Amino acid sequence: MRIVTDFRDQPPFEILAPAEQRLPFVFNSPHSGCCYPQDFLDASRLDRLAIRRSEDAFVDALFAGVVPMGAPLLRVLFPRAFLDVNREPYELDPKMFTGRLPAYANTRSLRVAGGLGTIARVVSESQEIYAQRLTVEEGLERIETLYKPYHNTLRRLLAQTHVRFGYAVLIDCHSMPSSVRCQTTGTRPDFILGDRYGTSCPVELSDLAATLLKSRGYTVSRNKPYAGGFITEHYGRPAKGLHALQLEINRGLYMDEVRHEPLPGFAALAEDLMAVLTDLTAMPDAPLVPLGLAAE
Repeated sequence: MRIVTDFRDQPPFEILAPAEQRLPFVFNSPHSGCCYPQDFLDASRLDRLAIRRSEDAFVDALFAGVVPMGAPLLRVLFPRAFLDVNREPYELDPKMFTGRLPAYANTRSLRVAGGLGTIARVVSESQEIYAQRLTVEEGLERIETLYKPYHNTLRRLLAQTHVRFGYAVLIDCHSMPSSVRCQTTGTRPDFILGDRYGTSCPVELSDLAATLLKSRGYTVSRNKPYAGGFITEHYGRPAKGLHALQLEINRGLYMDEVRHEPLPGFAALAEDLMAVLTDLTAMPDAPLVPLGLAAE
């Protein structure tokens, strides 16, 4: 954890960019941010370990090797508990705020009901974050100054990649608690691939990712219990040559979830990931190119 004053004098997110982009892939780590504003910590009822339980800790470091491979990595620096960019822009719980939310706010989504809207009410295990209500103005300011600039940046990265290569593939990088079980088998998978049940990218991409991970001895689940969040759903447009695949990693593979520290196996997992991604990014173009372009 790094404690900051706010995000006016330092960037809330950053692009780790290669000297030259050689791959039509963009990697994104929206939940690994560990820069916590002091005011946010002061307003929380949680201690500094508990508040980090929804953080995808170290995921940006696990994927850092894609940059020398020739792909950009966008990483968010503020924590998910402060603002979640993997939600609609205005998924907000009216019970969290003093004052009235704007009429366009989505106050009835399942994620809001679970306390995990754009501005979360809880961290994992349903632990309440705030000691008292926020003002509506404070919530909307986070969305205007952090959420919207982040999505503008991600959208620009994907558009530039699409123009350069004729298509773009977004790999959305996440982690999950080691307690997560597959709903159909009851097992605890090492990886979960989310492609919105085949709607956010071609099945060939998901199939290859699963095959490559399994070939290294990992267990893989598809879409259960995580099919992909707002980012995967919003940016995955295969008919337009825009593909999105969410990759969830079991935190038990690489970190001590209580002490919030990397395990000795961290480096080996990162090495395996880069080997898998080297082969994944080398897959044939044909399934990824829109049909209109492929026919020209």
